[in-house]
Amino acid sequence: MGHTITEKIIADHAGRKEVFPGELVSAKIDLAMANDVTAPLSIKTLEKYGIDKVFDKNKIALVLSHFVPAKDIKSAEQAKIVRDFAKKHEIKWFFGEGEGIEHTLLPENGIVVPGDLVVGADSHTCTYGGIGAFSTGVGSTDLAYAMATGEIWLKVPESMKFMFYGKLNKWVSGKDLILYTIGQIGVDGALYRAMEFDGEAIRSLDISQRLTIANMAIEAGGKSGIVSPDEKTLEYVEKRAKKPYKIYQSDTDSSYIESYEWDASSIEPMVAWPYLPSNVHPVSESTHINIDQAFIGSCTNGRIEDLRIAAGILKGKKVHPYTRCIVIPASKNVYLQAMHEGLIDIFIEAGCAVSTSTCGPCLGGHMGILAKGERCISTSNRNFPGRMGHPQSEAYLANPAVVAASAVMGRIAHPEEVMSEVLV
Repeated sequence: MGHTITEKIIADHAGRKEVFPGELVSAKIDLAMANDVTAPLSIKTLEKYGIDKVFDKNKIALVLSHFVPAKDIKSAEQAKIVRDFAKKHEIKWFFGEGEGIEHTLLPENGIVVPGDLVVGADSHTCTYGGIGAFSTGVGSTDLAYAMATGEIWLKVPESMKFMFYGKLNKWVSGKDLILYTIGQIGVDGALYRAMEFDGEAIRSLDISQRLTIANMAIEAGGKSGIVSPDEKTLEYVEKRAKKPYKIYQSDTDSSYIESYEWDASSIEPMVAWPYLPSNVHPVSESTHINIDQAFIGSCTNGRIEDLRIAAGILKGKKVHPYTRCIVIPASKNVYLQAMHEGLIDIFIEAGCAVSTSTCGPCLGGHMGILAKGERCISTSNRNFPGRMGHPQSEAYLANPAVVAASAVMGRIAHPEEVMSEVLV
């Protein structure tokens, strides 16, 4: 019997010829990552046990992303803890204010590459599966252990296979495929499982959209999300890789606990209504819902490809007078590229507020918090009660084209309502 890409990556990092679902293994990591919210807890754990050095300063990434620029004294103190630790231990991959969100920064800079085993003290660490890495979120205590030893205990996850055949309709993106998936299986449908995506529709997606799909695997309870590498992956990685990488593929006779096949040509842009990412409806059934805010950004959909799509919708148009639109590029490089391409001009002229890179409103942190009774349509990944502000506010999740169109209309809208074609 063959093995999945996930099993192969874990086996190699565990020093084993093969591993099987359900086994507990100790695996060597290629990178340990934490941010300004989770790293201070890991640092305090190391201090508590008198551990005064890290296993490898070149295999740790610390990113100030969630509450930056600091919104208050507490967040400033959190950032200082991380900054001081990074300086003391000469952490190679330290990213300060404005550099970007970790899940955009690490693939963008070639710090994570195919075949890596990455653990991060952030649930959306699963993002890196979009380029063929095994990556998963862990708690701050586990992250401290990984920073000290260079290893992590893992239970080998069962794998699920999701095949999307057919061609995507206009305005349909990777965001819609993952929302559709979560809508079909539920928020616990992939609990502690590796979600493997393939098929003609998946292969047609660029790397940005594959990262979006892997990013939201956790919203189905997944241990990880992964797309096996192909020529598009290699083209993306070759320009960026800071180290050697290894390509893994699932065997044709691999075993999956569950498999699904869907016709992508039957899927239209999707919207996840409150208060679960699985509460998914087609945009055609959502156009009666008025909004107060539109947010374009986050580690899910804040890359340059996303901003190009949004700018194509907003060019020459105005944000609805009773709606505010916030645009936050997911990294400094994305911000700079958007400036060079004139996208920032388009956003500002349309009436958007554009911010330096931060997680900000996605987690209800700052830079766009919702008041009681307000609604936001967002390109981010979660819409639980209070996720973006007041517990009685509402967050709707959609792709960048739908969010931009909604900003113009002042209600959830199909992109076709505001333009005939997007220029990218």
